[in-house]
Formats: sequence, C-alpha cells, structure tokens
Amino acid sequence: MMGIGFPELMIILVIIMIIFGAGKLPEIGSAFGRSIKNFKTSMKEAQEEDSEGAEGDKAAIEGKDADGKELSDEEKELLARQKAQAEGEAKDKAMKDTADAFTSALPRKGSYDYSKDQEKA
Repeated sequence: MMGIGFPELMIILVIIMIIFGAGKLPEIGSAFGRSIKNFKTSMKEAQEEDSEGAEGDKAAIEGKDADGKELSDEEKELLARQKAQAEGEAKDKAMKDTADAFTSALPRKGSYDYSKDQEKA
C-alpha cells in the first residue's frame, strides 16, 4: 500500500531536478555515495572493535575465572561492572588531560602587558 514504484520515483527525480538543477545531480549523487561508504566503513570498524573486546573478555563471558572455576551470576555481573567502571575512568582521565592541555595553552586573564609590547617596538 505504501510502496514506492517507478512512477513515484520518476516524480521525485523530476522534483529534485527542478530544485537543484541537472548540473548538481552528479555532485549530489557522489556526495550521497561517499556518505554511504563512510557509514559502512565506520560500522565495520565498530564491529571489529566489538569483536576484539569480546575476545579479551571471553573467559569472563564463559563464566570462568583465572583458575578455570565457574563464576556465579553475581560474580559475572561484578566483573562486568568493574570493567565498565575502569573503561569509564580511563575515558574520563583522557578527556580531563585533553581539557587541561587546552586550558594550559590559553593565555591567563590579565597576563597581557601592553607596555612590554611597546618597549619591543
């Protein structure tokens, strides 16, 4: 009932040609294609990161500790919380370090001395 067929696509194409002009259509198409390609590569990278993280936590997911003993549900949940907290703290520290580096590069209020510039000139 809500399907888009060939006549509807032709009407949409004519409207786009009226709005943007025939000369802009190749630019719009290439930009659309690049955006889809970038989206696909970013999704692939995200999946690879997830699979790498999953391999590192394979023992915890299987429910075994370092000695090979089975973990209870509470212990599994505790390990997951500890891992998430450690990742969050690492991200927070990285963001704080970046912010500190940026603010240290800014001039301090009142640190500009006009008379010193006049002496140099």
